[in-house]
Amino acid sequence: MATKRSFPDSFIDEDPQKALETLNEALQGDSDNAEWFCQRAYAHILLKNYSCAANDAKKAQQLQPSLPLAFMRTGIAEYHLNHYESAHAAFTQGHQMDVSDNSFEIWIKRCEEMMGETTQNGSVNMTPAVPPVKHDWYQTESQVIVTVMAKNVPKDGVCVNFMEKELSATIQLASGENCNLHLHLLHPIIPQQSNFKILTTKVEMKMKKTDAIRWEKLEGEGQESNIKHFDPNQYPSSSHYTRKWDKMVVDISEEEKNEKLEGDAALNKLFQQIYTDGSDEVKRAMNKSFMESGGTVLSTNWKDVGKRKVDVSPPDDVELKKPMDSKGN
Repeated sequence: MATKRSFPDSFIDEDPQKALETLNEALQGDSDNAEWFCQRAYAHILLKNYSCAANDAKKAQQLQPSLPLAFMRTGIAEYHLNHYESAHAAFTQGHQMDVSDNSFEIWIKRCEEMMGETTQNGSVNMTPAVPPVKHDWYQTESQVIVTVMAKNVPKDGVCVNFMEKELSATIQLASGENCNLHLHLLHPIIPQQSNFKILTTKVEMKMKKTDAIRWEKLEGEGQESNIKHFDPNQYPSSSHYTRKWDKMVVDISEEEKNEKLEGDAALNKLFQQIYTDGSDEVKRAMNKSFMESGGTVLSTNWKDVGKRKVDVSPPDDVELKKPMDSKGN
């Protein structure tokens, strides 16, 4: 009989980031486990990902409304987000379920103190509303791509959870505010093969399709009878007008190509680009010069290298040693 996996607080305390990765993997196989959502919320709290923690804790509440720990995690996350009334409500509800846990009373008092200070400052729970997330989507044969238009997002300011039929993301804007995005996907995806990328003008989330079918829309309940094979000339999306999707894919590729690299990586990328964009003569010249010179010469001039053998030409500060003959000379 298989032993049920558990993730105690001590396991998460030891290495919150590792615990988070382990829980992500576990929840991909069992997305209805309220206790695991609670523990992932705890990992997020330790990592100060409070919006993600609140999302996970609220998910645990939905799955198991009688679980006091879900309300504790929710309250702590909301408290750190300065949502004191929401935190107070969560702690109060959790305390009603478990009157023996005195920690609920401590947190309730903290919330009341903070709400009292807010009232004295003349703004009763005037927490600024979280701005809506502007997002768009398109698809290829193998992926569904969701883009959130947000400039200059910090590299550590994005938290994304890919589930089989859900996408949950918290994005920290340049202003310091957090935006939340939660989607109930039309069809299943493969979370392990999905990823996200932070660019200068947006955050891009790529979800791997389980089947090469055309999504009629991003969210909802997919009907088997309506499933169609993917047609690259028809890209359903959130837009209400026709787009040149091939051009959009090219534009995204251009933006990725323009990402700044340094040192050898930048040089290798330059050579790769020259080879990719070059004519057949350029490619022949590069291959011939590189092979004949032992990797010391790279020429794009076929008229020059095509009629001669390209000699080895090491850098000035490198001494070329000739191989010894059979007599050791």
